[in-house]
Amino acid sequence: MITHPFFSNRKVVFLLASFCCLLWGSAYPAIKNGYALFAIDPTDIPSKMVFAGYRFLFAGLLLLLMALVTRRDGLRLNGRSLREYATLGLTQTSIMYIFFYVGLAYTTGVKSSIMNATGTFFSVLLAHFIYQNDRLSSGKVLGCLIGFAGVMAVNFNRDLLDFNFTLLGEGFVVIAAFIQSAATIYGKKLSQKVDSVVLTGYQLAIGGAALVIGGYATGGVLTGFTLKSSALLFYMVLLSSASFALWTILLKYNRVGLVTVFNFLIPVFGAVLSAIFLGESILEWKNVLALVLVCGGIWLVTREPKPAKAQPLPESVSNTPAQSSPACPGNSTSV
Repeated sequence: MITHPFFSNRKVVFLLASFCCLLWGSAYPAIKNGYALFAIDPTDIPSKMVFAGYRFLFAGLLLLLMALVTRRDGLRLNGRSLREYATLGLTQTSIMYIFFYVGLAYTTGVKSSIMNATGTFFSVLLAHFIYQNDRLSSGKVLGCLIGFAGVMAVNFNRDLLDFNFTLLGEGFVVIAAFIQSAATIYGKKLSQKVDSVVLTGYQLAIGGAALVIGGYATGGVLTGFTLKSSALLFYMVLLSSASFALWTILLKYNRVGLVTVFNFLIPVFGAVLSAIFLGESILEWKNVLALVLVCGGIWLVTREPKPAKAQPLPESVSNTPAQSSPACPGNSTSV
């Protein structure tokens, strides 16, 4: 795995990953306000696809423009790179969001937040089987469970006690979470050989274009462009381009399990920011409990294992006079 003196630093990972999750959490109230400003009905999935498609398409184009201005490598496409970018964009952006929006239409927002958090478990589990340096441990399992408990706490209400499960509802949300996790693993593989900004730009642009085309093809529309609604869409473009680019960079230089566990913060930030910008109650015990549980889970997953204690040398070796190896001058022991 490639490392970086800055982006592989634990404190930097914590701050940047938390910042990405803060941006994604802010998307919850932004999307709700966007539906109102663009007059999108809650059950109008095609129009939601168009709305999301424009967000990701312009975010991708913005990153590609930045890559062009800064003369980054990898902008020129060939058959292989186009297939790789298209595969990532269609899975991580287009197909995943289609499953998520359909599932959201057939279940509650509370359940969707909880079911979507299963993506963190999928990422940690997949990384265990794919990467030698990202194995499961009791601490990781316990951290994921505690983090998931935090997500449940922040969303706790009567809907949480409804245990009905349908394929088109909760099932599709879980499928979306799995697709996102698998695409994250694939994106990490591509980021080892491609500039992260270029990779993110192409995958967002291709995935967003597919959502726009698919949304319009199935009867979606997007009207109501005003100064306020356009400014909101522009903010969502900026948050998408910044968060996805930073996230891709973090995945490139760190273990998947170390980064993806921070996804537990998204529904917590989403709940807090929704309370602030949508006028909902914020000073509730469940919000504080959720934050404590999520932070505790992240700490358990990301903490470094204690180094093994050095074993004392056998008496026969420790009493041997120090010698120098001809191949390594100054070596205190000979093996």
